[in-house]
Amino acid sequence: MTATTPTASAAHAAPTARTGRLARLWRGRPEDAPWARPAFLGLLAVTTALYLWNLSASGYANSFYSAAVQAGGESWKAFFFGSLDAANAITVDKPPAALWPMALSVRLFGLGSWQILLPEVLMGVGTVAVLYAAVRRRFGAGAGLIAGAVLALTPVAALMFRFNNPDALLALLMTVAVYGVLRALERAEGAAKWLVLAGVAFGFAFLTKTLQAFLILPPLALVYAVCAPARPLRRFGQLGLAGLALVVSGGWWVALVELWPAASRPYVGGSQNNSFLELTFGYNGLGRINGNEVGSVGGGGGWGETGPLRMFNDSIGGQISWLLPAALLLLLAGLVVTWRAPRTDTARAAFLVWGGALLMTLGVFSFMAGIFHEYYTVALAPYLAALIGMGAAVLWEERTRFAASAGLAAAAGVTAWWGWTLLGRTPDHLPWLRWTVLVAGAVAALGLLAAGRADRRLGLAAAGLGLAAGLAGPFAYTLETLSTGHQGSIVTAGPAGAGFGGRGPGGGGPRMDGGDGGRNGGTQPPNGFPNGFPGGGQVQGGQVQGGQFPGGRMQPPGGQSPGGQNQPSTGQTGQTGQAPTGQMPGFGERGGMGGGGGMGGLLNGASVGAEAKEKLLQDADAYTWAAAAVGAQNAASYQLATEKPVMAIGGFNGSDPSPTLAQFKEYVAEGKIHYFIGSGGGGTGGGMGGPGGGAGSSSEISTWVQENFTAVTVGSATFYDLTSEK
Repeated sequence: MTATTPTASAAHAAPTARTGRLARLWRGRPEDAPWARPAFLGLLAVTTALYLWNLSASGYANSFYSAAVQAGGESWKAFFFGSLDAANAITVDKPPAALWPMALSVRLFGLGSWQILLPEVLMGVGTVAVLYAAVRRRFGAGAGLIAGAVLALTPVAALMFRFNNPDALLALLMTVAVYGVLRALERAEGAAKWLVLAGVAFGFAFLTKTLQAFLILPPLALVYAVCAPARPLRRFGQLGLAGLALVVSGGWWVALVELWPAASRPYVGGSQNNSFLELTFGYNGLGRINGNEVGSVGGGGGWGETGPLRMFNDSIGGQISWLLPAALLLLLAGLVVTWRAPRTDTARAAFLVWGGALLMTLGVFSFMAGIFHEYYTVALAPYLAALIGMGAAVLWEERTRFAASAGLAAAAGVTAWWGWTLLGRTPDHLPWLRWTVLVAGAVAALGLLAAGRADRRLGLAAAGLGLAAGLAGPFAYTLETLSTGHQGSIVTAGPAGAGFGGRGPGGGGPRMDGGDGGRNGGTQPPNGFPNGFPGGGQVQGGQVQGGQFPGGRMQPPGGQSPGGQNQPSTGQTGQTGQAPTGQMPGFGERGGMGGGGGMGGLLNGASVGAEAKEKLLQDADAYTWAAAAVGAQNAASYQLATEKPVMAIGGFNGSDPSPTLAQFKEYVAEGKIHYFIGSGGGGTGGGMGGPGGGAGSSSEISTWVQENFTAVTVGSATFYDLTSEK
C-alpha cells in the first residue's frame, strides 16, 4: 500500500500541474485585468485564421524566391548561399535569411504553396504578438490590443505576411529589435541582455534585406544613449556590446561568403563582380537612395514621384496610410503629454523609439530615388500601429483635460476623412462604405470631444465607434487582399486600382499609360530606357508602338491581358501553384522588362505545360542542369514544375555577368546542361526572354545558342537541345 501511494499522488498531481499552467496561460499575469489575456489570445487566433484563409490561392507567389526555397530544400549548400537552383549556379539578389524558414519547411514537408507560405503567416502572427507585448508593458493591455489589431488589419501587412518576399521576416525582426531596446530602457540592471537581443535582431535583419535593417538603428541608439537609466559611460558600453552582437550575428555569413573560393560557390546574384559587399553597398545600398543601381535594366528614375506626400499618393496610400495621419498626430500628442517627465521616463522613451523608427523609415521611403515598390511600406506598419495604441491610451487617460479629448477627436476625425478619401480612389469597391466611415468618424469625433465630461460608458462608446470607423477601410482592403491570389515580383494589397502591382490573375507592374504619377506624361517608359523599351518599342498615348510586346497596350483595364488566366502547374508533389499565363510584362525588382507570350516575363513566372515538363524530366538526372533560361523568373517556373535544377542566366533580369559565354560553352561541352529554353510561341520573342535579345553575356549566350542549335517548339515554349548541334 505504501509503495503505491506516491505513484497515485504523482498521477494526481501531474494533471493538476498541467491544469495550473493552462489556467495561468489563459489568465495571464495577476496584475492584468481578467479580460486581457483571453483578448490577446483571441487576437492571435483571429489573425492566424485570417492569414491562413485562402492561403494557397497565391500558388508559389514570387517564383523567384520559391525556386530558391525549393533549391534550399534539396541542397544544404544552396540553403546556405540562397542559390536559385540546387546545382548552385547563382544566388538570389538578397542574403538568404528570409529563405531559411521556408526552405526548412519544404525540406520537412515537401514542396507546395502552403509549405512555402505558412512560415510567413507565422511571422505575421509573431509580429503581432511581439508588438502587443512591447506596447502592453507600459501602456496597458488595451493599448496593446489596439496596436496589434491595427497591424493585423493593415492591408500591406496582410499581403506580405502571406507572401514569400523577405519583408515579412524583416518586419518581425525590426519589431523584436524595438522590443529589446524598450526592455533595456526600463532599468539599468539587466539592460545589456536586452540590447544584445536587439543587436542580434539587427544582425539577422541585415541577413534578410541588407542595409534596410539599419534604417531605424540611429534613432534607437540615440534614444538609449540619452534616456537609459544608467551612467553615461555604462550606457555607451552597453551600446558597444549590442553593436558587437550585431556584427557577429550579421557578419559571420558575410565573412564566409567573401572568404569562400569563388570557383566553388555560386555567383552572387545582383552584383557585377561576384561580391556580396558590392551587392550590399551598391545595388542594395546607396543605389536605392540615389537611383544609381548598377545592373538594373535602364537604371532607376521611374519609381514614382518622391517627396513628403509619397506615402499618401494614389499608388501607395491604400497600402499603408489609412491611420498614418492619426499616428503622426498621436506621436506629437504623446510627446507633449510626457514633455516634462524625467529623463528616464519610459513612456516618453517609447514615443521617441517608435516615433523615431517611423519618421526615419518614412523619410527614407519618401525621398529615395532608386527602386521602390508599394509593398516595402510593410516596414512602417508596426511603428504606426504602436503609436496608435500608445497615443490613444495616453490621451484617454488625460481625457478630462480638453486638449487631450480634442486630440482624440482630431485623430478620429482626420482618420475618417482620410479613409473617405482613400475609399474614393476605388469607387466601385463597396461604395456605401465610404460615407459610412465619414459619418461614423464624425459622430465619434464629436463624442470624444466631450469624453472628459460625459459618462465613461458614453466615452468608451465614442472611442469604440471611432476605432471601428478608422479600421473599416483597411479591414475592407484586407479582406479583398485575403480573397485574391498574388503572384510575381510586384504585388499590391486591396482591390483593383489600389496600387500598381500584380494581384490575382494577370497582375501587372506599374502602368505605362501615364500611371507613374504624370512623371513621363504617359509618353516614355518610366524606368528611363534611353531608346524606349527593349526591342525598340515606344509608348505613345498609352500604347507600345513598334515594340516586341504582344497587343501593344502594356496594362489592359483591370491589370489583365486578354485571355490571361491563372493556370496552375502541378509538380511531382502534386501541389498546384504557378504564376499566371498571359501576364503582360512590367517592371521587375531589378527594373527589367521581359517578353510576353508563354514565357511569362521578368516580373512573373511562366505557365509550364505538361509537354514541356515531360521534356525536361526526360533523363534530367543525367545533367547538372535540366535546362537554362535567361532571367530568374523564367528559370524558376520550370524548376518549380520539375523540381530539377534550371540555370538562371544573368540572374533576375538577365543583366548579371554570369555565366559568361565562355563558361556557358564549357558547361555545354561537358554535357552539364540539357536544354536552353528560348522565348514563347516558336522562338520569335527576343528581348530578355530568349535568343536574340538581352544584355551582356545573356545576349551573347542567346545568340550563340540560336546560331548553333536547332529550335523546337514544345507546347508554347521554344527549346534548344544543347546536346545536339546543327
